[in-house]
Amino acid sequence: VQLVESGGGLVQPGGSLRLSCATSGFTFSNYVMSWYRQVPGKERELVALITSSGGRTNYVYSVKCRFTISRDNAKNTVYLQMNSLKPEDTSVYYCHARFRVVLWGQGAQVTVSS
Repeated sequence: VQLVESGGGLVQPGGSLRLSCATSGFTFSNYVMSWYRQVPGKERELVALITSSGGRTNYVYSVKCRFTISRDNAKNTVYLQMNSLKPEDTSVYYCHARFRVVLWGQGAQVTVSS
C-alpha cells in the first residue's frame, strides 16, 4: 500500500501549486480521499475531502474558493489545486484515504513566502 504525494515546493504569495497523491495497493475507487495539513505544534487539519465517486467535495472555510480537490479513479490519483496561496497556507500537506482502514501519505512541504 502506497500513497505518494508530489508537487509541493516554494511559491510566492498569490501563486499556485498542484499537489498529487498517487496511490497503489488498494481499491482506490472505494475510498474517500482527503488532504490534511499540519504545522509544527498544531493539530493536523482537514483541508479538503472528496467522496469515492468524486460527486461531492468539502473544504475547510479558509481555503474555499481557492483550493479544488479532484480525483481520477482510472489513475488512482487525487489532486489538490491550490490557487491564491497565502503565507498561512504554509504547511506539510498529507494525503489521506478512508474506507475500511485509514491510510496516510508521507507528506509534502508547501511553503508560501516572498
